[in-house]
Amino acid sequence: MKQIEFASNAVKILANDQFVIGLAAGGSLLSGELDDYSDIDLVLVTKEKISDKKDRMLEYANKLGNVLTAFTGEHVAEPRLLICLYDNPLLHVDIKFVTLDEFKNRIEDPYILLDNDGHLKDIIESTASAWPHPDYQWIEDRFWTFIHYGLLKIGRGEYFEALDFLSFLRFIVLGPLLHTKHGNLPRGVRKVETQLSENDFQKLKGTIATHDKQSLLNAVSKAILIYKDLRRELFDPTIIFHHQAEKRVMEFYEKTSM
Repeated sequence: MKQIEFASNAVKILANDQFVIGLAAGGSLLSGELDDYSDIDLVLVTKEKISDKKDRMLEYANKLGNVLTAFTGEHVAEPRLLICLYDNPLLHVDIKFVTLDEFKNRIEDPYILLDNDGHLKDIIESTASAWPHPDYQWIEDRFWTFIHYGLLKIGRGEYFEALDFLSFLRFIVLGPLLHTKHGNLPRGVRKVETQLSENDFQKLKGTIATHDKQSLLNAVSKAILIYKDLRRELFDPTIIFHHQAEKRVMEFYEKTSM
């Protein structure tokens, strides 16, 4: 596959680079789920930090192939990430530039492609990876304000913004909680089509609305029901529920529905 060929070629190019400690891969290559539509997630470990020097990041990206365009990942809160689109073959490649110290803090144990002196293997064996899981109190503290905001958009007839709000709610709240319920990594709505039960997937589909007030209100109502069910199932007794906020927002929902 083109992704494996790209990764293998990257190893050959970087193997004799004295500035490179190692190269690792995550994502679909790590999970064995590669297909024709997969991108590649690479972690390039260097002796000194270069993630604050975009020109150096681009220099390494260009060594690996024909870069059509590339930009850093501030929009996903990861400036160390260089998001690249390569040509021949056309391929999306994410390259995260880290030092050996930074490699210790990771969300998964990547597949090692290149490991000069065995440093990456030593770190993986001596430290633990940790995927960030939903903070239930963080969600409950925000959920009813989120819903109120969405209802404001519906009430004002700003339906495109309301549609975007529902997408945001699925990505930030519903998707991660549903994945958690099913024992999956809480990666937003990624692969909900295959990793949720049919019943939960159909419920989530119910939060997809059209550019219409009643459709949007129905979707919000279904999102609330999903959240309350998940809250009841997943949250432990230490989580403080905002019942008064819930009551007032639901009253506002009824007012908006008139």
